[in-house]
Amino acid sequence: MKIVAGVDEVGRGSLIGPVYAAAVILNKTINKKLLKDSKSLTKTKRENLSKYIKKNSIWAIGKASVKEIEKINILHASLLAMKRAIKKLKKKPTLVLIDGNKLPDIKFYRLKSIVKGDEKIPSISAASIIAKVTRDKMITNLGKKFKGYYWDTNYGYGTKQHLKAIKNLGVTSQHRKNFSPINKIK
Repeated sequence: MKIVAGVDEVGRGSLIGPVYAAAVILNKTINKKLLKDSKSLTKTKRENLSKYIKKNSIWAIGKASVKEIEKINILHASLLAMKRAIKKLKKKPTLVLIDGNKLPDIKFYRLKSIVKGDEKIPSISAASIIAKVTRDKMITNLGKKFKGYYWDTNYGYGTKQHLKAIKNLGVTSQHRKNFSPINKIK
Protein backbone atom coordinates (compact mmCIF):
# COMPACT_ATOMS: atom_id res chain seq x y z
CA MET A 1 0.00 0.00 0.00
CA LYS A 2 1.27 3.45 -0.95
CA ILE A 3 1.67 5.82 2.00
CA VAL A 4 2.18 9.44 0.93
CA ALA A 5 3.35 12.20 3.26
CA GLY A 6 3.22 15.90 2.48
CA VAL A 7 5.82 18.24 3.96
CA ASP A 8 6.03 22.03 4.22
CA GLU A 9 7.90 24.58 6.31
CA VAL A 10 7.00 27.98 7.75
CA GLY A 11 8.95 30.87 9.14
CA ARG A 12 11.76 31.14 6.60
CA GLY A 13 11.24 34.85 6.06
CA SER A 14 10.68 35.75 9.69
CA LEU A 15 13.32 37.74 11.55
CA ILE A 16 12.84 35.71 14.73
CA GLY A 17 12.49 32.26 16.17
CA PRO A 18 12.87 28.74 14.85
CA VAL A 19 11.76 27.57 11.43
CA TYR A 20 9.08 24.86 11.65
CA ALA A 21 8.10 22.03 9.32
CA ALA A 22 5.27 19.53 9.40
CA ALA A 23 4.91 16.14 7.76
CA VAL A 24 1.39 14.78 7.26
CA ILE A 25 -0.04 11.47 6.09
CA LEU A 26 -3.75 12.03 5.49
CA ASN A 27 -6.39 9.44 6.35
CA LYS A 28 -8.52 8.36 3.38
CA THR A 29 -11.63 9.79 5.06
CA ILE A 30 -10.39 13.39 5.28
CA ASN A 31 -12.19 16.00 3.16
CA LYS A 32 -9.37 17.13 0.86
CA LYS A 33 -11.47 19.96 -0.58
CA LEU A 34 -11.04 21.83 2.73
CA LEU A 35 -7.25 21.79 2.47
CA LYS A 36 -5.59 24.87 1.00
CA ASP A 37 -2.30 26.70 1.36
CA SER A 38 -2.15 28.12 4.90
CA LYS A 39 -1.38 31.61 3.58
CA SER A 40 -4.75 31.74 1.81
CA LEU A 41 -6.76 31.01 4.99
CA THR A 42 -7.83 33.22 7.88
CA LYS A 43 -6.28 32.58 11.28
CA THR A 44 -9.53 31.08 12.63
CA LYS A 45 -9.98 28.83 9.59
CA ARG A 46 -6.32 27.66 9.86
CA GLU A 47 -6.70 26.86 13.56
CA ASN A 48 -9.93 24.90 13.00
CA LEU A 49 -8.44 23.03 10.05
CA SER A 50 -5.29 22.25 12.03
CA LYS A 51 -7.41 20.50 14.69
CA TYR A 52 -9.37 18.65 12.00
CA ILE A 53 -6.19 17.53 10.20
CA LYS A 54 -4.57 16.35 13.45
CA LYS A 55 -7.63 14.20 14.22
CA ASN A 56 -7.67 12.75 10.69
CA SER A 57 -4.03 12.09 9.91
CA ILE A 58 -0.64 10.96 11.09
CA TRP A 59 1.46 14.07 11.59
CA ALA A 60 4.70 15.31 13.08
CA ILE A 61 6.48 18.62 13.64
CA GLY A 62 10.16 19.35 13.21
CA LYS A 63 12.00 22.58 13.86
CA ALA A 64 15.42 24.17 13.63
CA SER A 65 16.50 26.71 16.23
CA VAL A 66 17.71 30.28 15.81
CA LYS A 67 21.26 29.06 16.55
CA GLU A 68 20.98 26.39 13.86
CA ILE A 69 19.62 28.96 11.39
CA GLU A 70 22.55 31.27 12.15
CA LYS A 71 25.05 28.41 11.85
CA ILE A 72 23.87 26.60 8.69
CA ASN A 73 21.64 29.29 7.03
CA ILE A 74 17.88 29.40 6.64
CA LEU A 75 17.65 27.07 3.63
CA HIS A 76 19.60 24.28 5.32
CA ALA A 77 17.76 24.87 8.60
CA SER A 78 14.41 24.56 6.76
CA LEU A 79 15.55 21.28 5.21
CA LEU A 80 16.73 20.09 8.64
CA ALA A 81 13.31 20.90 10.15
CA MET A 82 11.67 18.92 7.31
CA LYS A 83 13.98 15.97 7.90
CA ARG A 84 13.14 15.99 11.60
CA ALA A 85 9.39 16.09 10.88
CA ILE A 86 9.63 13.19 8.40
CA LYS A 87 11.68 11.07 10.83
CA LYS A 88 9.14 11.68 13.64
CA LEU A 89 6.18 10.25 11.68
CA LYS A 90 4.77 7.15 13.38
CA LYS A 91 4.45 5.44 9.98
CA LYS A 92 7.18 5.46 7.35
CA PRO A 93 5.82 6.88 4.07
CA THR A 94 6.57 5.20 0.76
CA LEU A 95 6.66 8.64 -0.90
CA VAL A 96 7.33 12.08 0.60
CA LEU A 97 6.08 15.12 -1.34
CA ILE A 98 7.89 18.29 -0.35
CA ASP A 99 6.87 21.87 -1.09
CA GLY A 100 9.52 23.78 -3.05
CA ASN A 101 12.44 22.85 -5.24
CA LYS A 102 14.92 21.50 -2.67
CA LEU A 103 14.99 18.19 -0.81
CA PRO A 104 16.32 17.40 2.66
CA ASP A 105 19.21 14.97 2.93
CA ILE A 106 17.46 11.91 4.28
CA LYS A 107 18.37 8.34 3.43
CA PHE A 108 15.99 5.46 2.72
CA TYR A 109 13.04 7.69 1.81
CA ARG A 110 11.64 8.38 -1.66
CA LEU A 111 11.36 12.17 -1.94
CA LYS A 112 9.88 14.44 -4.58
CA SER A 113 9.88 18.24 -4.58
CA ILE A 114 6.86 20.11 -5.92
CA VAL A 115 7.01 23.85 -6.57
CA LYS A 116 3.88 25.49 -5.09
CA GLY A 117 2.96 22.08 -3.69
CA ASP A 118 1.07 23.78 -0.84
CA GLU A 119 -1.40 25.03 -3.49
CA LYS A 120 -1.67 21.73 -5.41
CA ILE A 121 -1.25 18.75 -3.08
CA PRO A 122 -3.68 18.28 -0.14
CA SER A 123 -1.14 16.58 2.15
CA ILE A 124 1.33 19.44 1.61
CA SER A 125 -1.46 21.96 2.26
CA ALA A 126 -2.24 20.09 5.48
CA ALA A 127 1.43 20.23 6.49
CA SER A 128 1.47 23.96 5.71
CA ILE A 129 -1.55 24.52 7.97
CA ILE A 130 -0.26 22.49 10.93
CA ALA A 131 3.23 24.02 10.73
CA LYS A 132 1.89 27.59 10.55
CA VAL A 133 -0.57 27.18 13.42
CA THR A 134 2.11 25.54 15.59
CA ARG A 135 4.73 28.20 14.87
CA ASP A 136 2.26 31.09 15.22
CA LYS A 137 1.25 29.86 18.69
CA MET A 138 4.89 29.58 19.76
CA ILE A 139 5.68 33.09 18.43
CA THR A 140 2.57 34.54 20.13
CA ASN A 141 3.76 33.04 23.43
CA LEU A 142 7.24 34.49 22.88
CA GLY A 143 5.59 37.85 22.32
CA LYS A 144 4.31 37.76 25.91
CA LYS A 145 7.91 37.63 27.11
CA PHE A 146 9.24 40.19 24.61
CA LYS A 147 6.60 42.91 24.81
CA GLY A 148 6.42 45.77 22.34
CA TYR A 149 7.47 43.84 19.22
CA TYR A 150 3.84 42.86 18.35
CA TRP A 151 4.78 39.29 17.51
CA ASP A 152 1.17 38.27 18.19
CA THR A 153 0.24 40.04 14.93
CA ASN A 154 3.42 40.14 12.81
CA TYR A 155 4.85 36.75 13.89
CA GLY A 156 8.35 38.15 13.64
CA TYR A 157 8.19 39.19 10.00
CA GLY A 158 9.78 42.48 8.98
CA THR A 159 6.71 44.69 9.12
CA LYS A 160 7.07 48.45 9.67
CA GLN A 161 5.74 47.93 13.21
CA HIS A 162 8.32 45.23 14.02
CA LEU A 163 11.22 47.15 12.46
CA LYS A 164 10.25 50.25 14.46
CA ALA A 165 10.15 48.16 17.65
CA ILE A 166 13.63 46.77 16.92
CA LYS A 167 14.90 50.32 16.44
CA ASN A 168 13.31 51.45 19.72
CA LEU A 169 13.74 48.34 21.89
CA GLY A 170 16.75 46.62 20.34
CA VAL A 171 17.52 43.11 19.13
CA THR A 172 16.39 40.19 21.32
CA SER A 173 17.86 36.73 21.83
CA GLN A 174 15.13 35.47 19.50
CA HIS A 175 16.20 37.58 16.51
CA ARG A 176 18.19 35.91 13.76
CA LYS A 177 21.41 37.93 13.96
CA ASN A 178 22.56 37.18 10.41
CA PHE A 179 19.27 38.31 8.82
CA SER A 180 18.99 41.77 7.30
CA PRO A 181 18.32 44.33 8.80
CA ILE A 182 19.24 42.70 12.15
CA ASN A 183 22.82 42.14 10.98
CA LYS A 184 23.21 45.91 10.41
CA ILE A 185 22.15 46.88 13.94
CA LYS A 186 24.95 47.31 16.45
